[in-house]
Amino acid sequence: MNFNCCKTKKSKEDLEKITKFLQVIAEPNRLKILCILRKKSLCVCDIWEYLDLPQNLVSHHLKVLKDQKLVLAKRESTKIIYTINPSVIDENISLLNLFIK
Repeated sequence: MNFNCCKTKKSKEDLEKITKFLQVIAEPNRLKILCILRKKSLCVCDIWEYLDLPQNLVSHHLKVLKDQKLVLAKRESTKIIYTINPSVIDENISLLNLFIK
């Protein structure tokens, strides 16, 4: 068997990237947030109503998702509107497929 998929420098970088992605979305509330945002862009004041969490904890989860570029944030007046970043989601899913398919 050939296991070269994890030996090149590029493969190691990809493996680290996909591992970080999986760690971020493995947190159930972050996965719920992604699910909520896949239908509609919302502010934290709307998102937290769907979750059984205080608003500051939802903001923390949104920051983690934003830091990984899984969601985008845009200021509209006094609110920050969050939206899912489909290109980064797709990129990570494709990368994951390279390792497990």
